[in-house]
Amino acid sequence: MIELIHLQKTIAQATVVDIELLRVEKGQIAAIVGATSQVKTVLGQMLGGRVPPTAGTVRLAGLDPATQWAQLSRRVGLLAPENSLYPRLTARQNLTFYADLYGVSRGRADELLHQVGLMDRANERVEHLSPSMARRLALGRTLLHQPEILLLLEPYAECDAASVAILSRLIQEQSAAILIVASDKSGLHTLKPTCYWLEQGKLRLEETVAAAAAESHLPFKIPARLDGKVALVNPGDILYAATDESKTTLYTKTGPIPTHLNMSEVEQRLARQGFFRAHRTHLVNLQHIKEIVTYTRNSYTIILDDAAATEIPLSKTAARDLRELLDY
Repeated sequence: MIELIHLQKTIAQATVVDIELLRVEKGQIAAIVGATSQVKTVLGQMLGGRVPPTAGTVRLAGLDPATQWAQLSRRVGLLAPENSLYPRLTARQNLTFYADLYGVSRGRADELLHQVGLMDRANERVEHLSPSMARRLALGRTLLHQPEILLLLEPYAECDAASVAILSRLIQEQSAAILIVASDKSGLHTLKPTCYWLEQGKLRLEETVAAAAAESHLPFKIPARLDGKVALVNPGDILYAATDESKTTLYTKTGPIPTHLNMSEVEQRLARQGFFRAHRTHLVNLQHIKEIVTYTRNSYTIILDDAAATEIPLSKTAARDLRELLDY
C-alpha cells in the first residue's frame, strides 16, 4: 500500500532523503524515527504530493501522490505536525465540516468525538482546547473517512500521557497501512511498529542497528573535535547531550564538548548504553539521574548527580515512559 523506492530528495546540492526501499502493507505499522525537522517536512511534502522527489518514486495504493492526489485524497489520511483545524469552530463543527467534505455521515463526527474522548468538549471552540486535546481532535479528523492508508507525522506532538494512550489505542485499531514519521520513539512502544532509523537520510532497520551494536566488543565512543584534534568521549562520562537544532553538545563532569553528530546520531550510538530521550532536545544518562521532580501535574524535571545538580527538562510523554522503564 505504501512504497518508497530509490527515493531521493536533494536540497541545495545536499541529499536530505535517500531511502532505497520501504514497503508497508495493509494492517502493518512502520515508523521512521530520527527525522530532523527538515527531513520531516520534506518527507511529509513528498508523501502528501506537495513536492515531487528528486529521484525515485512514492506510491500510495499504486498511485503517485504528486500527480494523482485527487484520486488518493479519499483513500489517505494525513496527520501533519500542524493540526489543520479551524480554531474559531467548535470540535464538532470541525469534524462535521470535514465529514461533509468527504461525503460521510455527520454521525461519524460524533462517533469520532467519542473515540477521542472529546464528547464533553464537542461544543467548545478549538482555540479553547488544550494542545493535547486539539491533537486528539486532529487524529479524529484524519480518521473520519476511514482511510486505507495513514501517514502520521509526529502523531503525539504536545500530547499528555492520557492523550498518548487514547491515540495509541485508536491507531492500533486501524486496519490501514500506517507509516509514522517522528523525531524519536516517545509513545511508540505500545504500537510495536517495524522501526527504522534515519542516518544521514538513509534508513536502517532498528534490529540492524541493535545487531551492529551487539557485535562490537568496544563501547560506542562519541567523536568530538577539540582544538584541531578529535576526542573520543566514553559514554559513561557523559551526563547528558543537548541540541539547539544547529549543533549538539555532550555535557560531562569536566565540561561541555561539542560534536559534529546530530542528536539522532548521538542517540543511535548510545542506544545500548543506558541513555534516555528525556525531551526533544535532551538525551540523559540514566546512571546519573538523582531525582525526578514533579512540579505540576504536567511539568517534570530530572535532577542529575553532578555538583551543580543540573536540571534536565522531562516531557510529559517521556515522564510516562521513564516511569514504566524504571517501574516507580
